[in-house]
Amino acid sequence: MTVMPLTEDERLRAIGSVEYLQGYVRRALDPGSDFDPLPAPEPGDWLAEHHEAGQSFDDFARTVQNRPDEFRNKIYLQPLGTFPPDKSPPLELLRLCATALFTLDVTILSPLDIAEMGFTSRINPVSHNRQMLTHDILKFLKTRIPNDAFCMLAITMEDLYPDSLWNFVFGQASLYERVGVFSFIRYDPMFYGEKKGKDYRDKILRRSCKVLIHETAHMFSMEHCIYYRCVLNGSNHLRESDAQPLMFCPVCLRKLQLSIGFGILDRYRKMQEFFKEIGFTDEARWVEKRLRGIVAGNDAK
Repeated sequence: MTVMPLTEDERLRAIGSVEYLQGYVRRALDPGSDFDPLPAPEPGDWLAEHHEAGQSFDDFARTVQNRPDEFRNKIYLQPLGTFPPDKSPPLELLRLCATALFTLDVTILSPLDIAEMGFTSRINPVSHNRQMLTHDILKFLKTRIPNDAFCMLAITMEDLYPDSLWNFVFGQASLYERVGVFSFIRYDPMFYGEKKGKDYRDKILRRSCKVLIHETAHMFSMEHCIYYRCVLNGSNHLRESDAQPLMFCPVCLRKLQLSIGFGILDRYRKMQEFFKEIGFTDEARWVEKRLRGIVAGNDAK
């Protein structure tokens, strides 16, 4: 059984050998002081209730992954139902976020009217909210995925459940069929009876960006990260997900780069531009600091 927290040697081994890489790439994969180790889980946290051995870069590279190719290289977002402007993340900003972090074309499809789709639904006995059955949505998406899609993800402000035994689920995906669905509703503070604070809009957008990036990354066959604080950490509750950064750690960044083949520096620069544009000041400063460290040598481009 994996013992948390992992040692520094275990975390570095998960990144894999970097000796043959260019200097600036090695620096991009060096965690330095920019990535905090994932601490031991507290009661109720994801890793306290789910045993995960971890997926190192070498593990990932040895397996058959879902990868974009010259024919299937676009991410499609399929809105289900309405996204009220006063309590939903702006869809265009979600698109820009996914574009910056994955460096692929991201297209938002026309919203679908849930009432016309015939998805199985129920009224949750605890929250008294309507919920949609994820199985029906995934089955539907498989019939609609465009030919040039790397993946197709349904997004909604409706609550979800995977079967009658579950209270709810944040989302669900069929990785090898490249479809998924996830809901933003439980990332709204008002869902839990909290008042709208001054940071209400910022909080909804940041949480929604995180879940969008997290769930999309799974479509690349990337498993939960147990090595560093990372956008791919598993989470059981909002406190845990709020503690995650909107960044991939070196282990997960290397997996993603292997799959997509992007330029690491160009990607970070696009991320910094996006974070500045939407007012994610802390994230923009983090990327700026990271870039300074990566380009410290004269081999960076």
